[in-house]
Amino acid sequence: MRVHNKQELYSRRKKLRTEATPQEAMIWGRLRKNKLGYRFRRQQSIGWYIVDFYCPEKKLAIEIDGSQHIANKEYDTRRTEFLNLRGVSVLRFWDSEVDENIDGVVRKILISLSTCP
Repeated sequence: MRVHNKQELYSRRKKLRTEATPQEAMIWGRLRKNKLGYRFRRQQSIGWYIVDFYCPEKKLAIEIDGSQHIANKEYDTRRTEFLNLRGVSVLRFWDSEVDENIDGVVRKILISLSTCP
């Protein structure tokens, strides 16, 4: 059974990439082309969930959350549990955190990359 990048989610993943938030674009600028020493993918599906960024080598998912996630806390919890059960660590940042301290966000990502198996 295919778990990553299900064909059924291709058009949704593509739409999410073309409609990236400004904060996702900022983070992608720091992650793309192995800038942190690891390859990342944008809008990677794992099961029926789509994560903003994914490092397959470290099994690390990065999520950039906007205000809509305040109301979807239970969904996000279920989603994180699903990913964790598949060995994927999830690192979450608020949009405002990216806007106000992108260098700090990148430092936290680097720390997570260094501590992931």
